[in-house]
Amino acid sequence: MSVKRVIPRLGGLSILCASLLLTAACSTTEPQGLDPDRQAFALREVKELQAKGQRVWCVPFARNASGIDIRGNAETWWNQAKGLYDQGREPEVGAVMAFKSTRSMPMGHVAVVSKVLSAREVLIDHANWHRNQVSLNMAVVDVSEKNDWSAVRLQSNPDSFGSVYPVNGFIYPVIAQ
Repeated sequence: MSVKRVIPRLGGLSILCASLLLTAACSTTEPQGLDPDRQAFALREVKELQAKGQRVWCVPFARNASGIDIRGNAETWWNQAKGLYDQGREPEVGAVMAFKSTRSMPMGHVAVVSKVLSAREVLIDHANWHRNQVSLNMAVVDVSEKNDWSAVRLQSNPDSFGSVYPVNGFIYPVIAQ
């Protein structure tokens, strides 16, 4: 894991605070989980929408859960992130998995990595994969020929994985350098 990806947007923090954050981030060997405050906020927003009879979408959920401030349809996130956020092909907790647009998914899809299980399997949190619902800790496997996360399958039930979906890559919640 690169050091610059460990430190989220620093905003107005002083150099001293940034230095303390960097020291704490570098001293840990265990990957950090999703920010519980962000995740709780994202889930509260979903419940409020559902209580009002409004639709739950993947984009606001991913934005709230990850802190990546991109707007617009999921299919546009990958290109919008260029130059703003770090992007890559390695899954990291808190990163947004940006799915490509397909015939069955014309607006694309975005999901937040909640846990990295292995080099080819992660868990994700996302909204509206199942209409108007949030799915937490859904298993995803990399089925790409080059092991580069360009094609994945999502768990469709406890014993099987569904169709293959193309993925652009991961958007990391760090401002690009």
